[in-house]
Amino acid sequence: MNNHSRTANNKTQASVSAVRPRIKDKRSAILQAALKVFAEGGVNGVPMPVVAQQANVGTGTIYRYFESKELLVNELFREQKVAINQRLYGDLDLQRPTRELFDEVWRRMVLFTREAPHAYRFMELQDHRPYLDEASRQLEHEALAPILAQYRALQKRGVFRSDLRAEVLMTLVWGAFVNLIKAERDGHISLSDADIDAARDACWSLCTG
Repeated sequence: MNNHSRTANNKTQASVSAVRPRIKDKRSAILQAALKVFAEGGVNGVPMPVVAQQANVGTGTIYRYFESKELLVNELFREQKVAINQRLYGDLDLQRPTRELFDEVWRRMVLFTREAPHAYRFMELQDHRPYLDEASRQLEHEALAPILAQYRALQKRGVFRSDLRAEVLMTLVWGAFVNLIKAERDGHISLSDADIDAARDACWSLCTG
């Protein structure tokens, strides 16, 4: 092959590469695809070929990275759990007044539902719970432990009400938030900024009694 032909061939290959999408990291593509389709259809309702189609890979390719659907779900859960905790609590200044911290976490939670709806929806769904293995459950426990400890500390300081166990109080706040966002997503209500702030204030009042 002469230099002219070699140059022309290289240009053709470069041109084809430029227009043909390539998956640099198939594992990441599979996880991102799973996040989207599981958030939309639930873990139980989505077969692996649907994940493969969304990821633009063959179904067999998924099983080269994840031996089963359960392993895929758990890997996705752990990845998202770490990312979400960092997003919500990673750089919080715990020296700020308690009410400011409460408001800031609420603001971040709202932003999370807006900016990463698939991640929020996936973590909210309950139908993936039976799939969670011991490592995932342990990670969830470790993620909740410092938040629960903060609730208990605020109860001891007299900031939060003490007639409810910290676990119950924390669950009530989270439940109120989840159902508020769910009602909006299902089209039952349309939330304004004032509505969101009022809900935040109501949860604060719930905590402080």
